[in-house]
Order: sequence, then structure tokens, then C-alpha cells
Amino acid sequence: MSSTELPSLLTATASPKASAVRVAPGERLRSVRLPGITLSVRSRPPAREGLPPALFVHGLGGSSQNWSALMPLLDGLVAGEALDLPGFGDSPPPDDGNYSVTGHARAVIRYLDSTGRGPVHLFGNSLGGAITTRVAALRPDLVRTLTLVSPALPELLVQRTAVPTAMLALPGMSALFTRFTKGWSAEQRVRGVTALCYGDPGRVTEEGFRNAVEEMERRLRLPYMWDALTRSARGLVDAYTLGGQHSLWRQAERVLAPTLLVYGRRDQLVGYRMAQRAVRTFRDSRLVSLPDAGHVAMMEYPEAVASAFRELLADTGRSSGGAGSAPPGSGSADWESGADAHSASVRSASASVGSVSASVGSASASVRVSREGGPVRGRGSAAADGDESAADGPPTGSPGGGS
Repeated sequence: MSSTELPSLLTATASPKASAVRVAPGERLRSVRLPGITLSVRSRPPAREGLPPALFVHGLGGSSQNWSALMPLLDGLVAGEALDLPGFGDSPPPDDGNYSVTGHARAVIRYLDSTGRGPVHLFGNSLGGAITTRVAALRPDLVRTLTLVSPALPELLVQRTAVPTAMLALPGMSALFTRFTKGWSAEQRVRGVTALCYGDPGRVTEEGFRNAVEEMERRLRLPYMWDALTRSARGLVDAYTLGGQHSLWRQAERVLAPTLLVYGRRDQLVGYRMAQRAVRTFRDSRLVSLPDAGHVAMMEYPEAVASAFRELLADTGRSSGGAGSAPPGSGSADWESGADAHSASVRSASASVGSVSASVGSASASVRVSREGGPVRGRGSAAADGDESAADGPPTGSPGGGS
């Protein structure tokens, strides 16, 4: 959700059902009650027995629907589940009102511990990237691999487009946003979110747009929605100020799991120039740049993200003697064809545009970008050809609509 769309804050302990949440073909939605929280979990039936589990975590203002385009592409690789963080999607607020990064990470850990699904292939976008980074650092026993799409990691200088989201953390700002956006319709809000979070808003189909407006209308009727959004934004800003052992960058250094970093060159919410720091910080990492993608590459270019994950699994399987290896026929990703193929399911991702996350943050990527516009992968801390200035210059994090 765009950070410039804040209406007045409303706090509620109840969690009324405004309307039914959309469930895509092949998906299931269930509610899981745990001490202090109730989580809505979206899943797909495993393609076969014995597949390793995967868990997907959305960003600020998002929901489990943000992963509905990617999950079917991984049906033969993992048994996937995506959860709605407390206060988002179809999950009610947490009993203790804790929306900090640590509070959200605790919810993820509590779910994995209660279900015994770990270790999992863990995915996170934007704020979800910060949350899953903390989970992987604190509980390495729960994580097989870590895939971060535009992770919101601390950055000193942010893009101008990221400032509104960061301002959510300031007291009194909600009233100002309320007055400014009072007359905005759900359609206007969805168009704003799409323009902010997609590299090319034209990729959203008419059906996807209608579904997004329906979801936006549903969420606007939830009395706790803006409280959850504002407190989570404040929690992310607070996490950026922590130093020492609790610093997100320090915790990224402690991640042991093989890590896939995915960034969109057109991301208006997460700075693109921090990629080199990210790839240097995560000890076993690979970096993939999608030149035409925005903040939610798993929705815009799910085939490319799926291809990158397949290659991560294949390489992990080779290095570990078979553990976590990809199933027969998956092999390594064809990066150029992956870039050209993303159209059909990319458009289906638009259905959850209304629940796109809003990123306060800053994590960035700078890898070489192919002149043809296809995705390019990088490893280690090697600078991109011709992109040294982008890698070493001031970061460009941004405010926004999906963290």
C-alpha cells in the first residue's frame, strides 16, 4: 500500500471479516491459532510426497497473495506455504500489539516450531526480507536456503520515493495523510500502489486490476488495518537504528544458509545501490538483477525468480552431495529465456496488487545488467561491469508501497 494513502488510525482488538479473501485456483487458506497470535496460511497441495517445505513472507502492507504467482511455478520443487503476518491479509492483530521486526520474526518462528516444518526454504520480500533475515540469523536450524526479494535492510540515504513510508513512523503523520487522501477511491489507491511497486504498471491486466480493487475495498473496511501498517513501519524504522548484535546487517553476517538476492532495477522503494554490500555481507550469496522489475519481482517476473531459485537448489544439491537438490529435469535456470517468458503468470500476480507491500527501506542491488534487458546474475562481491558508481555511490532506498 502506498505510504501516501494513510487514513486515520483505528485500533481494534476484534478482527471482523469484511469479506471473503480471494483464493487462487489450487490454493487453500486455513487459520492457525498459536499463543498470542492467529495466522492465516495460504498453501498449495504438494506435487508429490517428500518435497522440502518452503515458507513465503510478504512485506509491509502486503499479504500472502503477493506470492500467488510464484508458488505454482515451484510446485515440483517445494511444498509451499505463505502466511499473512499478524494484522495483515486475513490474520488478525497480535494480542500484544507488537509489530516490530522482532515481533513479526517471532511469529514466523512460532509457526515453524509449532508445525515442525523446519528447516524450510525461506522467502521474504521487503519488510519480509528483514524479518526472514532475522529468523535465519537467530534460528539457523529452521532455514535451508534464504531467498530475499528487494529486502528492506538499513540504508543511511534513502530515495525520495521512500520518504513517505518512513514518515509513517512519526507521530501525527497519519492525520495529515488522512486529510490528503480522504477522497481517494479504491481504484485510485490501487493505481498509486501499482505505479509505485511495479517496474511497468502496464503489465497489470484488467482482471488483475479488478481483483486488486476488490481486495483494497476489503482491507479498507478492517478497523485495524492502518494501525498495523503504521506500527509495522515504525518497527522497521526502529530496527534500522539498532546497533551491535541486533543490527540487521550484523545479523545478515550471521546467516549460514545459501542466500539468493533478487533486485529490480526499477525499484522505487528499495535502493538499488546497496547490492554490493548485501552480497558481501551474506556469506554464501548470489545476486540476481532484473532490469525491468520494480519492488515486487516475484509478482512481475515470477518465472525469472523461479529460475534463479531452481539454480540455487541445483548448486546447493551439488555442493552438499544431494541434500536439497532440485528434482530431475529442473536443472539450472536459463536466465535469458526466464526473462522473456514472464508474461502469463506475471499478470496473474496483479490480482494481489492491492496487497502489495510498502517499503521503508533500503536494500539494494547492483549487478551487471544485460543490454538486452534480460536478468543477469552475479556472485560474491564482484562489481558489475560499468556499474561501479552505482554500487559505490549513495544508496537510493525509498518510501513507499511495499516493504
